[in-house]
Amino acid sequence: MNKVTVLGATGSIGGSTLDVIRRNPERYSLYAATARNNVSRMLEIVKEFHPAAAVMLEERAAQELRGLLADAGLKTEVLSGSEALSAVAASEEANSVMSAIVGAAGLKPTLAAITMGKTVYLANKESLIMSGHIFVDAARRYKARIVPVDSEHNAIFQCLPEKEQNRIGRCDLREAGITKLVLTGSGGPFRDREISSLSQVTPEEAVSHPNWSMGRKISVDSATMMNKGFEFIEARWLFNANPRDIEVVVHPESVIHSMVRYRDGSVLAEIGVPDMRTPIARAMAWPDRIDSGAAAIDFTSLGSLTFRAPDFKRYPCLKLAMDACQTSQALTTAVNAANEVAVQAFLDGRLKFTDIYTVAARTADSFALAPADSLEDVLNIDLAARQRAYSVLEDLSR
Repeated sequence: MNKVTVLGATGSIGGSTLDVIRRNPERYSLYAATARNNVSRMLEIVKEFHPAAAVMLEERAAQELRGLLADAGLKTEVLSGSEALSAVAASEEANSVMSAIVGAAGLKPTLAAITMGKTVYLANKESLIMSGHIFVDAARRYKARIVPVDSEHNAIFQCLPEKEQNRIGRCDLREAGITKLVLTGSGGPFRDREISSLSQVTPEEAVSHPNWSMGRKISVDSATMMNKGFEFIEARWLFNANPRDIEVVVHPESVIHSMVRYRDGSVLAEIGVPDMRTPIARAMAWPDRIDSGAAAIDFTSLGSLTFRAPDFKRYPCLKLAMDACQTSQALTTAVNAANEVAVQAFLDGRLKFTDIYTVAARTADSFALAPADSLEDVLNIDLAARQRAYSVLEDLSR
């Protein structure tokens, strides 16, 4: 029995993970679940799965949950705060951890799981965007297994030879005969909209992704294609790739989730409906395959599959993240921090959609040469970049 801790259990990836567990009770049980403050959803999770522990990041939410569980006669222990988050991630009682927290808050608990030598199903992009070489080095040192969950990286994972699947973070793509990793992206809801009108985009429009069901923050990142830029950075670390060997193409149908080009001219692709339960089930069951709940694709109804090069005038955030990947760890950390601040300001109605890039670019300029050799360095850059991003926000509002 694989006892799984789900970090970010009330989010989109967390919910899909729980559905995979639900469908395969003979293989998996939920050891612990975490959330920021969604008490009602966490109560439902505890009632169904009876985990040993539930962590709410906010103490107020933890107190409310304790009362509700006591009233229901449920024995799940309720903890609170970031230290408790890391503690359940590192607990010896769990075999594996689904890292599905969105944002920088996922870095410390995911690293805690890595240092305990666990299998980590990695959906938290920031773990690699902020601390790529630190994270990969820790996984090697503590003999932890990283299995990518993002649909694009899981697709690449599935198209790799078994030898490379067994050494994520230290792959040798040249030895495997691989010449390119091809990341596909839908282009978001504004791929055909007039560029001149993008400054008028509303939060409601930006979170309406045409193909995928995702959280609000990630949906905005998809609309700017910053998300694809972050996935470019992730791919560099997951697959030990030179940035020159990673390619991004816009694929509006979201049927081919990513591809791998081989030296002999072959291209292997992973194809399926846009449903995160597929890569989650593949990650959790690897090397086996299990029921994910996702529908089988009907090729006769697909119509055409189209591809285009990304337009960096439309997607300057994508170019910013790709350039940062080729510059320094400090710069990718700063871009991520500034983007989190900017996206939240946009969702709150305090920033124009096109100024998400402005905030990220103006912030990143200050950090390209900062040292990023330790977790402390990375967290200091993250904090300083957020402060700088808030300053840029103030300048733009004047």
